Amino acid sequence: MTVALEELVGKLPRYGRLIGIDLGTKTIGLALSDVERRIASPLETLKRGKFTRDAAELAKIVKRFEVAAIVVGLPLNMDGSAGPRAQSTQSFMRNLEAVIDCPIVGWDERLSTMAVTRTLLEADASRARRGALVDKLAASYILQGAIDRLNMLEDARTEADDAAGEASPGETD
Repeated sequence: MTVALEELVGKLPRYGRLIGIDLGTKTIGLALSDVERRIASPLETLKRGKFTRDAAELAKIVKRFEVAAIVVGLPLNMDGSAGPRAQSTQSFMRNLEAVIDCPIVGWDERLSTMAVTRTLLEADASRARRGALVDKLAASYILQGAIDRLNMLEDARTEADDAAGEASPGETD
């Protein structure tokens, strides 16, 4: 099921990985979080093919790492609108729902590839090395942004629950 990131708050298991996907036209970059959902790490880059093959490969990875939710980079236009690439990604996400039984979240990926490429250029990585790394690093960048937001929402929810508990009438010291 495709959901908003906010809908995952309080619904994910205490321990469970998230997988990040940077969906390109030729490749699919993958990143994986730790089980406590604090750090995103690059995983691998898949060569893109037919949807059924790509979805089957993703389903194997989701099962192998016991993934609790999938975060897909949504390539929105700079003005926030959904152009053809974003619409194609949303279609991919809808089709993936039929194959993989876990929440799927779209996450704004504007400038993620540019940020990763800039970092690789600053590190003096060769063109070939940048090509080999950029997709899975972009997936990691996307996933880390979603993890940070999710953790911020979880912390706010916990603080609100704690505050509500302290204000309960009838409590004595």
